[in-house]
Amino acid sequence: MRVAFLAAPEGVEEIELTEPWKAVLGAGWNPQLVSTKPGHVQAFHHLDKAGSHPVDRVLASRTIESFDALVLPGGVANPDALRMNPLAVDFTRGFFESAKPVAAICHAAWMLVEADVVRGRTLTSWPSLATDIRNAGGIWVDETVHVCHAAPAPLVTSRKPADLDDFCAALVKEFGG
Repeated sequence: MRVAFLAAPEGVEEIELTEPWKAVLGAGWNPQLVSTKPGHVQAFHHLDKAGSHPVDRVLASRTIESFDALVLPGGVANPDALRMNPLAVDFTRGFFESAKPVAAICHAAWMLVEADVVRGRTLTSWPSLATDIRNAGGIWVDETVHVCHAAPAPLVTSRKPADLDDFCAALVKEFGG
């Protein structure tokens, strides 16, 4: 299974990228870092710079065809930058249109709102996004992880880095199922 991890050139929360990445590798799948620009993605630990991660693939109009699933890591700046990029929004929406599973943690739910894919779905996120999700027609719940099967494929969402163990276990189960 080929799993895309979508991240802006700067601002992804490092642990929300690296822990799901390890889970995908542990399942025997092929994770690839997709970004809007070539080079490296600068990760952060909250507001402090953390590691730099090489981009495997630059986002293009037909990139979705190369992947079986999508992981949207958070960090405040990461989804905020990505939701302003039409290719990133279309890429995210395309997984739903193609009935491919998606997992999003923390502020990454902003990408789901921007892609207009939360209507009628139940999900969780960082609590400050609850109103955005409700305004987009979704149902927000305060859970460590929530799996919504209302979509043609599973949508796995989680609130924050402290929930990563539950998030990673759920995404491996749902992506593999």
